[in-house]
Amino acid sequence: MQTRRTIVAAGLASLALASPLAAEPPGRLTLDWAYYNPVSLVLKEKGWIEREFEKDGIAVRWVQSHGSNKALEFLNAGAIDFGSSAGAAALLAKINGNPIQSIYVYSKPEWTALVTRPGSAIKTVADLKGKRVAVTRGTDPYIFLLRALAGAGLGEKDIKPVLVQHADGRTALERGDVDAWAGLDPMMAETELEKGSLLFFRNADANTYGVLNVREAFAQEHPEIVIRVLRQYERGRKWALANPAELRDILAKAARLKPEVAARQLERTDFADPVPGEKPQAAILAAGAALQQSGVIEAKVDVKAVTAALINPAHVREALRRDQAAVR
Repeated sequence: MQTRRTIVAAGLASLALASPLAAEPPGRLTLDWAYYNPVSLVLKEKGWIEREFEKDGIAVRWVQSHGSNKALEFLNAGAIDFGSSAGAAALLAKINGNPIQSIYVYSKPEWTALVTRPGSAIKTVADLKGKRVAVTRGTDPYIFLLRALAGAGLGEKDIKPVLVQHADGRTALERGDVDAWAGLDPMMAETELEKGSLLFFRNADANTYGVLNVREAFAQEHPEIVIRVLRQYERGRKWALANPAELRDILAKAARLKPEVAARQLERTDFADPVPGEKPQAAILAAGAALQQSGVIEAKVDVKAVTAALINPAHVREALRRDQAAVR
C-alpha cells in the first residue's frame, strides 16, 4: 500500500513533468560522450537519439567530456544540455552553484583506484605522505583520493598534488614524473594491463555512481524532451547488457583501446539499475559527508539538502513507465 508521503511525492513528480514552463522545442540538443560512460558511446555509435528527434527538426550534437570536471563545466556554461559525471562530482558542482540535476544512472562502476608503478615502494595510502600524486580536481578520482587519505589520517596538504587531466596523469605516472595517480578507467585498465601498473588501493564502495546530469533550466523548459532522451538512454543501457562483446568493441574503437583493456574496464562496470534512487543517493551523501569532514565542503553546507535537490528520478521513472506501457 502506498503511504501518503509516496502518493504526494508521485503527484509532485507528475506536476514537475507537466510544467507549464515547457517552451518551444530547441533547434539542437547537445549531449556529451565519454569513455567513462559506455552507454553514451553506444548511443553515439547507433544514432538512436538523432533518429528520435529527426522528425522534430531537432539536430543532435555530441561533445566529448574528458572527465567529470569538464562535463560539469560544460553544463554550467550552457555548452551542453546533458553531461556525464560521477555522482559525488555532481554534488560538489551543485554546492558550488552549478544549476544541474542528476536524472539517470548510466552505471555503477569501480572506475577509480590509486595507482603506482611496478616496483614502487608505495604499498599503502600512508606511503603517499610527501609524495607527488597526479589527480584531476573536481572528479571522482579526486574525491576517492581525499577519502583514502582521510582514512589513513592524512589530508591533501600531506601530499604534493599534481593537477592534470586524467590521461596526462597516466602519462606522468608511467614517465616517473609522479609517484602515484588517482586513476580513471579506461586509462587505468590500459596502464594496468600494458605497463604492469599496480592498483595499490581499491574500494569499490567509495566509487560513486555514474550519473547523467541535465541543466535545470533545460529540464524545466523541455521536460518531454528529457523523457525522450532517457528512453533512448534506456535503449542503450539494455543493449549494453545484452551485447557485452559488441559493447567491448564499441568502447575499444572509441577510446582506441585493445579489446582486453576495454573488457577490463567493463568487468568493473554494472549497468543494472538506471534509477538514481536510495542506493546512489546514499553513496553520494556518504561521499559528501566525508568531504565535509575533511574540510573540502564547508561546515555550514547542508549536504543532505543539496543531495536531495541534486537528484531527480522523476523523468527516468516516467521513461520507464512509458517503456513498460509500450510492450503491453
